Amino acid sequence: QVQLVESGGGLVQPGGSLRLSCAASGSIFSINAMGWYRQAPGKQREVVATITSGGSTNYADSAKGRFTISRANAKNTVTLQMNSLKPEDTAVYYCNANIVITTSLRGMDYWGKGTLVTVSS
Repeated sequence: QVQLVESGGGLVQPGGSLRLSCAASGSIFSINAMGWYRQAPGKQREVVATITSGGSTNYADSAKGRFTISRANAKNTVTLQMNSLKPEDTAVYYCNANIVITTSLRGMDYWGKGTLVTVSS
């Protein structure tokens, strides 16, 4: 079994910062890409940022210049530093990872339960 657990969400004023963290645990052999997605009320889930095992990153246009994704491979963690937050960043943020478990040769996508980020004055 694999678990992804997010932390770091909360209420922040516009222009503020938050740091989201996600830790993967369980029968992990290796982790391929990791990423953060978000879902605002009434909207579909969308990608925010992704990072490969080698450290290559991709960002949604809405996140470029404000958010930074990073990972610590030795700790099986991924972090999203969010600066200059706007009300439209309000959403539930989900951690995603493509993980190869110890009893399989195939990577599978796993999701965390999500953490709420609210940007409001």
